[in-house]
Amino acid sequence: MKPTVQISLDLTGIDEAVRTAAMAVRAGIDWLEAGTPLIIAHGMHGVRELKARWPEVPVVADLKTMDGGWLEAEIMAKAGASMVVVMGQAHSETVELVVKAGRDFGVKVMGDNMAMPDPVDGARRLEELGCDYVIHHIGYDMRNVQRERGLHPPTPLDRLREIVEAVNVPVQAVGGLTIDQAIDTPRYGAPLVVVGAPLAIDASSFRTAGGDVEKVLRLICEKVHSFGDVPIGKERHS
Repeated sequence: MKPTVQISLDLTGIDEAVRTAAMAVRAGIDWLEAGTPLIIAHGMHGVRELKARWPEVPVVADLKTMDGGWLEAEIMAKAGASMVVVMGQAHSETVELVVKAGRDFGVKVMGDNMAMPDPVDGARRLEELGCDYVIHHIGYDMRNVQRERGLHPPTPLDRLREIVEAVNVPVQAVGGLTIDQAIDTPRYGAPLVVVGAPLAIDASSFRTAGGDVEKVLRLICEKVHSFGDVPIGKERHS
């Protein structure tokens, strides 16, 4: 699989999300993510606005669905989402219903293993339930609170190779990665590179970060796209 770069638009205003998305598209980004703060603030309208402006660019709706799976997936699919996110900590039935809605409406499903008791077993479960992608996710609050307490929180890289080996679907690593770490995730076998806080979004204010963000995004895209094909699942052993 060719590596892809996704920008997480964890912003609360549609206008700022659109400006940041325009910058990201110019830089060569592959997927736009309507982040959870944007969806909380504006619901389907943020997704619809991104899709209307860039109809050729896939849009991820980071719903973090825990219940009402079919309905939430239907709403975002009809707004133009290409992918929706369901949490592995949800009931199995919820994951199954999001997957069913994905099939019904032609959208892909990303299963998020955040806070699952064992992230590797959780990734396997998400694939078994029908998810098209697995997100290996270390949560924002957990990372920050642990640092405040003088602890060293885990990073998505800690068990990323195990997760990649455990599933036959593409994997994405999310949660506090540095620029170099994000660029390097295809080397672990995870081709879906996501950039957001703190790379392009100011994590403390959920606004676009300062500095030459477009230049940084362009560099990330160039490096990731030059990586070459990343074998997925059985391809790794063929």
